[in-house]
Amino acid sequence: MNTDIAIIGGGIIGCAVAYKMSNYFPDKKIILIEKEKELAKHQTGRNSGVIHSGIYYKPGSYKAINCVKGRRELVTFAKEHKVPHDVCGKVIVATHDKELPQLNKVFQNGLANEVEGIEMIDSKKIKEIEPYCEGIQAIWVPVTGIIDFPAAARKMAELMKHKNNHNEILLNTEVQQIIQENEEVTIITNHNKITAKHVIVCGGLQADRLAGKKITQNKVAIVGFRGDYYDLAPQAQHKVKNLIYPVPNPQFPFLGVHFTRMIHGGIECGPNAVFVFAREGYSRTAFSWKDTLEAFTFKGTWKFFAKHWKFGIDEYRGAFSKSFFLKRLQKLIPSLTIDEIVPSRCGIRAMALDENGNMLDDFYMQSNGRVLHVINSPSPAATASLAYGEEIVKRAISIWNIKLA
Repeated sequence: MNTDIAIIGGGIIGCAVAYKMSNYFPDKKIILIEKEKELAKHQTGRNSGVIHSGIYYKPGSYKAINCVKGRRELVTFAKEHKVPHDVCGKVIVATHDKELPQLNKVFQNGLANEVEGIEMIDSKKIKEIEPYCEGIQAIWVPVTGIIDFPAAARKMAELMKHKNNHNEILLNTEVQQIIQENEEVTIITNHNKITAKHVIVCGGLQADRLAGKKITQNKVAIVGFRGDYYDLAPQAQHKVKNLIYPVPNPQFPFLGVHFTRMIHGGIECGPNAVFVFAREGYSRTAFSWKDTLEAFTFKGTWKFFAKHWKFGIDEYRGAFSKSFFLKRLQKLIPSLTIDEIVPSRCGIRAMALDENGNMLDDFYMQSNGRVLHVINSPSPAATASLAYGEEIVKRAISIWNIKLA
């Protein structure tokens, strides 16, 4: 099988890249390759479904720029293509005086990032927006929303396929090897060989493996963090109107346990963030020898643990103790009781660590000849997917010197 451009990975980033590439090159054949039986099976389909505003991120960073731009484009895309979504707004709530400096920093970031309509509000206004939430001060973020990210990803892939009759989506197709020879790249899968002129790899949880040590030089590795969720029981769902977030801990890229109204109904609480022993093991006890050995033979993993062991212990307590998880939730909604939360699903987030145990905080790509590897796509990658997809395509055009039609 031959193609002009192959995109490996059918999460929302891969789908966005395929969609954007088809817009830039409608006459080129594009193939999107996904190892699962459906698109958006992993991180895209297992996140909290929030359209992030861009308020959290360091001004001028790739994440900040692409989140704000991508959020606006995503909402327009969802409206045009009837992807279920709702721009409902959220509150970021401080419950103690010690959180106020960080709350103000987040607010200043939002202003610098030109997040529309944000407002610092008092406890009375918090109650007007979320009657059961207790806080001393908060940021009202009206442009935050909720969306069906898998539906958005599928629509992007569908539009790519329809752009050119030769374009294809290959499901149940796992890439086993990528070989560059002269003027082409051979992709060996579990079914066949695909020959492409150019390849973009959006591997998510498998990004470092698909890149290989030649690219990462064993200085960057993907480590998985599982996020466990609870659902509010039906009798408690009235306690949350839309989205309620805590003030984030500035030492970590995780936003803390929060309340999210889901686009197809129900209220979700979570997630925590615990190290996983299986990159795609969606249970509290999932284990993979391969994943565990790779994580523990990477020196950055141990350095990360050494820096953040106290945080890790608390996160594990939340994973196995419902009462401990409830205490975190009660910080925002004190009236919540243990019988009002029900164990629910979990997701796994790919986090790129460097050899010093630092989390790569921004998007990260690495090229190798005719192959471009997207190695780190941290949150808010789903929100930023269309903007980030365009940046990836532009980077590829620049590296490969592809001529636009």
